[in-house]
Amino acid sequence: MPDPADTPSQPAGGPPAPSLASRISSAASGGAVQVVLTVLAVIWLLPTAGLLASSFRDRTDIAASGWWQALTSPSEWTGVNYDALLGTEVFTQSIWTTIAITVPATFLVVILGAAAAYAFACLDFPGRDWWFLLVVGLLVVPVQVALLPVARLFDTLGIFETTLGVVLFHSAFGLPFGIFLLRNFFAEIPSELLEAARLDGAGEVRLFFRVVMPLGGPAIAALAIFQFMWVWNDMLVALIFADSGNPPMTVALTQQMRQFGSNIDVLGPGAFLTMLIPLAIFFAFQRQFVSGVMAGAVK
Repeated sequence: MPDPADTPSQPAGGPPAPSLASRISSAASGGAVQVVLTVLAVIWLLPTAGLLASSFRDRTDIAASGWWQALTSPSEWTGVNYDALLGTEVFTQSIWTTIAITVPATFLVVILGAAAAYAFACLDFPGRDWWFLLVVGLLVVPVQVALLPVARLFDTLGIFETTLGVVLFHSAFGLPFGIFLLRNFFAEIPSELLEAARLDGAGEVRLFFRVVMPLGGPAIAALAIFQFMWVWNDMLVALIFADSGNPPMTVALTQQMRQFGSNIDVLGPGAFLTMLIPLAIFFAFQRQFVSGVMAGAVK
């Protein structure tokens, strides 16, 4: 029998044995896992499909049978719920009110957040790190804490129950996350590139708009989508600070509900009308959204 001492051993510089995490990761990329994830996704989307089918059914059909009956009875499909909801002046006006709130609130957070993030990432000023820690600390402040003091402040300034007040509230609470996300992305820009632009005579404003902003496109798109969806789907802030006579869609939808009985014929079309624009924006900028979120999570 050969001596165990004469058996060649694995070289010290050979490839290491795969770890448990790498083996689990390799197994997770198999076809079986993809099938399981697909099944889970279908199950997750079933309530949304049921809501969509119910939005195209009459109130009597909704009360008589489940939404799946519409899949085998095409005659039950009707647009009467959408006609009734869109025929309400309050709801149609609320669409423009929601746009008037969401677009400025998103624009302000993107511009101001990008400018502050550029200062924290690329400029050197006294107390920079402490100021950034203060911004990060604001991320944990809940919205409910600021409702009463901000309401008193807006009442003093005369902007309570106005579109401007809602825009300012959403912009203030969206800035900490925007600064945090964009600062991490801007910090990855090579300093040599910025110094070369400064040597060529570019000022800080020109450097920000011509170099930093184009390079930060993915992170800016991710921030814009986040902020747009948060403001578009908000109800708490709109319920308190918006004009009750000209509310956004989320509040206007609650005003159309009946006090007693089923409201699925109102909730169904209302929910999908509020989903259309955010879904369109998300799918239009899906690649920028994913790359921006991943880049902002590096540091």
